[in-house]
Amino acid sequence: MSPALRRQLRTAAAVVVFALAAYLGFGQLAPDSGPGGSTDSSSSSSSSSLDAPSTDAATGLRWISEADLPVEARETLELIDAGGPFPYPGRDGATFENREGLLPPAPRGHYAEYTVPTPGEDDRGPRRIVVGDGDGPDPEWFWTDDHYDSFARILRE
Repeated sequence: MSPALRRQLRTAAAVVVFALAAYLGFGQLAPDSGPGGSTDSSSSSSSSSLDAPSTDAATGLRWISEADLPVEARETLELIDAGGPFPYPGRDGATFENREGLLPPAPRGHYAEYTVPTPGEDDRGPRRIVVGDGDGPDPEWFWTDDHYDSFARILRE
């Protein structure tokens, strides 16, 4: 193969790699500081949930913004923050045992579950908020709308 042909092939390969990188958005990759996104302290405080990574690295669960939850879930979060009263006393705030194993392993009593009312349901329905280490300085918030078949990590705002 002639040197001129080799140069042309290398140039063509470089163009293809560059075009592919540009197409995949590699130019926008930057270190982030977790769910909030950018490490740039001059960034606007009105960043949207679109700035957050889609998956929590610690749990492998997808993130959901508090604002993206149904209104009933946001109301339940307010009740949890206020300490109640809850619609299902004795059940709301009860220990969630994580039998499905979808949340990070933790000692019994680490997780508590709360009912999120589901319009049209005659019973508690399938929706819950689960809180890990609710009495601690940095509680973990989880959302399920399918009675523990799946969870998302709630990004509190």
